Amino acid sequence: MVCLRSTPLRYLLTPSLQKEEAPRVEELGWREMERISAFPGVSDSEQRLYIPGGGVTKALYTDCCTEGISMAVVLIFCSEGDNIPDAFALVNHLNDWLHLLEKPAQGSVQWRVPPSWRLLFGSGIPPLLF
Repeated sequence: MVCLRSTPLRYLLTPSLQKEEAPRVEELGWREMERISAFPGVSDSEQRLYIPGGGVTKALYTDCCTEGISMAVVLIFCSEGDNIPDAFALVNHLNDWLHLLEKPAQGSVQWRVPPSWRLLFGSGIPPLLF
């Protein structure tokens, strides 16, 4: 499977967004999400979209395709645990595409960390225990 041998970033564009945005994301070197064989080991079987751990993403993407709604899915494969670096990598890729914030001449964009991330691994040990 190609997913494990290349960059973890993938994208999907609905047909209504494909014409407008596909050249821009290809210019950035992004890879489109691969479709896999419906029956592993059978190369001539139907190809289907598979987004492991994607929750409602596939259903939402499929519905938007059916309804002609413009939608982009941008995702990064990541491991369990602390995914803060993955989140920053994803938003940096989005910034390359959408130019949300201006890039400084040196270094990278300084994103603000959401307050909810402070308790990402739970609150600290209460000092009253000791």
